Amino acid sequence: MTKFEETGIFRPNPNALNTAILVLDDCNTLSFAAAVDPMRAANRRAAKPLFNWTFYTANGHPAALTSGLEITGSAISKLVACDLLLVVAGFRLEEHATPSLLASLRRIARQGTTIAGIDGGPWLLARAGLLDGETATTHWEDLEEFATRFPQVNTRRDRFCVSDRFATSGGAAPCIDMMLHLIATRFGEPLARRVGGAFLYDPLPAGSQTLTSAPRKVRRNPRLARALEHMEATLSDPLPIPQIAAHVGLSLRALELRFQAHLGQSPKAAYLQMRLEEALRLATDTSLPVRDIALATGFNAPATFARAFKSAHGQSVRDLRAQSA
Repeated sequence: MTKFEETGIFRPNPNALNTAILVLDDCNTLSFAAAVDPMRAANRRAAKPLFNWTFYTANGHPAALTSGLEITGSAISKLVACDLLLVVAGFRLEEHATPSLLASLRRIARQGTTIAGIDGGPWLLARAGLLDGETATTHWEDLEEFATRFPQVNTRRDRFCVSDRFATSGGAAPCIDMMLHLIATRFGEPLARRVGGAFLYDPLPAGSQTLTSAPRKVRRNPRLARALEHMEATLSDPLPIPQIAAHVGLSLRALELRFQAHLGQSPKAAYLQMRLEEALRLATDTSLPVRDIALATGFNAPATFARAFKSAHGQSVRDLRAQSA
């Protein structure tokens, strides 16, 4: 896990946090719950209010979640002050990024408030210019487009990041990790463990920031899991397989045997499959040019990428997009 500097609200302090939660239309219900329920559980387990929270929406009208639930609250423009602002967003981010909303975020930031973006929330913080020069992450499906759109932000493939007074997380489960980190650094590790236990949620081991969940059979083989994680982190610049083996402390032959035994394929085939699955996601979920998709997945020659993509997915990126349109 990235080593976070304990500043602001992320350091020991027994005082309760006055928290505002900005909920936007079309946000994910799980992301919303991941922001709120750890605070509720912390209050219950501590038998005293450690978090006091109030809901806000973009304009004072109820925010409709993707599940159909509605959250009522005052307009964010009416928020006077708070210790922590959680921005929970999901889809239609450009529509949400109105001048009024971005101005409210900047005003609240100028007051010294810690602001956390959840799921699509980091996009809005970046649009407001608040993440310039900061380390941040967002939902893993949007990482490449986020990094391209906001080059002044140090975008990381981490589950969550804390950078000065800003925190960002990519989706529901990473938000729980972020909230447990806040509880642990501010109110103590034992309370964070009890809160995680209340949800039967096992936080990631220290040092792990993987974005995706490995199958159980892989999680039971730490070196295999580390090899896959290292591959995932280097999709744009693939490493030689012997270097992957050395990174996890195995011989090339031992690594090949583990891949065959647990995944039924060679390390080289698994690496290529990961790159082409990522290429399919970029082709489907972003508007990146084909050449940029090729480079993002480690193909320096467009013709090589085109052949590999068509062989894996049955059609070219252009045909795939035309069919989807």
